[in-house]
Amino acid sequence: MKEHITQPLADGFVFLEGPRWHEGHLWFSDMWDFKVYKMTAQGARSVVCEVPKRPSGIGFLPDGTPLIVSMADRKLMKLVGKRLSVHSHLEKLAGGDVNDCVTDANGRTYVGNFGYDLFGGATAAPADLILVEANGAARVVATGLDFPNGSVIKDDGKTLVLSESWANRLTAFEIAADGSLSNRRVYANLDNRTPDGICLDAAGAIWVSCFSIGEFIRVLDGGEITDIVRCGDKRAVACQLGGRDGKTLFCLTYAGQLEDLRQKKAAGAVETVRVSVGSGGSP
Repeated sequence: MKEHITQPLADGFVFLEGPRWHEGHLWFSDMWDFKVYKMTAQGARSVVCEVPKRPSGIGFLPDGTPLIVSMADRKLMKLVGKRLSVHSHLEKLAGGDVNDCVTDANGRTYVGNFGYDLFGGATAAPADLILVEANGAARVVATGLDFPNGSVIKDDGKTLVLSESWANRLTAFEIAADGSLSNRRVYANLDNRTPDGICLDAAGAIWVSCFSIGEFIRVLDGGEITDIVRCGDKRAVACQLGGRDGKTLFCLTYAGQLEDLRQKKAAGAVETVRVSVGSGGSP
């Protein structure tokens, strides 16, 4: 197993989520500062837009239009120019705040949600995975998930893999021609690791952010771990491969406590690691 240590790139954020490499920039959400950023590989940042109900997952339609999850009001937004508008209303389908997402080559977006009022202290409950078509129509395509979180699409669009955070596992589905999901199976059991954001590399392996123990790991189908990135006593929140050659792993970390979030304490950062296999293009 290869071991790596992150190098700092940018800090001063609150809590970062949803990293995506797009057109030479790393896009990401600062969930509790209500902003979406884009940043160069050298760390120069700019604010793309503000999302008052907390941004999370990000995707891009085939024409390049950005899609941004708006968590608390349970909507998938689209950004045209500098104007945000609703792409899809998910209030009737999501049991809790909507969260991370992945968009496929056809513009279909799979959106997870908490399943219950996490920040309000409600009892944990199963959640559904929602599919939003390119035209904004939405339907549930998987049920009974244990906090569905980061997702990737692999095998030439035939397989979706997502994090079930509270179950400490990655779960895979076969994708039908219409985007429906079937043949659910365990892709990898992660023992005491709580998976959050994930991304795909060109060899079909998945980088997993392990929130509970502050590690980013590279996992194969079946659960073998080939690489581990340690980030000290910080939380590992999300990751994305990018950069000029796709071999920079951008690691989003959090050095605070969950109770610090509403006070907007600056504890979020972007760190990097150079790896040997480049991006697989998802999310």
